[in-house]
Amino acid sequence: QLVESGGGSVQAGGSLRLSCVVSGSGPNTARMAWFRQPPGKEREEVATVFRGGSSTYYASFVKGRFTISQDNTTKTVYLQMNSLELQDTALYYCAAGPLFGSWYRASNYNYWGQGTQVTVSS
Repeated sequence: QLVESGGGSVQAGGSLRLSCVVSGSGPNTARMAWFRQPPGKEREEVATVFRGGSSTYYASFVKGRFTISQDNTTKTVYLQMNSLELQDTALYYCAAGPLFGSWYRASNYNYWGQGTQVTVSS
């Protein structure tokens, strides 16, 4: 089970930190990721973390603004989002899956959170 929190409304240029608490462990939680679904658009990848936090990848639109990390003690995955832009408005999902296949493919993840809304305004 994945439970996200930390979403909210923020002005452009502001920051938010999303959290995802992971219940359980094992190969199906070897890779954690954040995806998002903007209004009227398809879900897209944002960032991933694996190998205990030592490896990370980001979508090109992140441009150094977001940082994904994980705390193995508390089994929490974070997405620190800075310099937020209007186009970052979306429902953000936490996902967990095995270390198999491309990180950016949603089909490679077995577990999903319920989503947390991020709204960026001008």
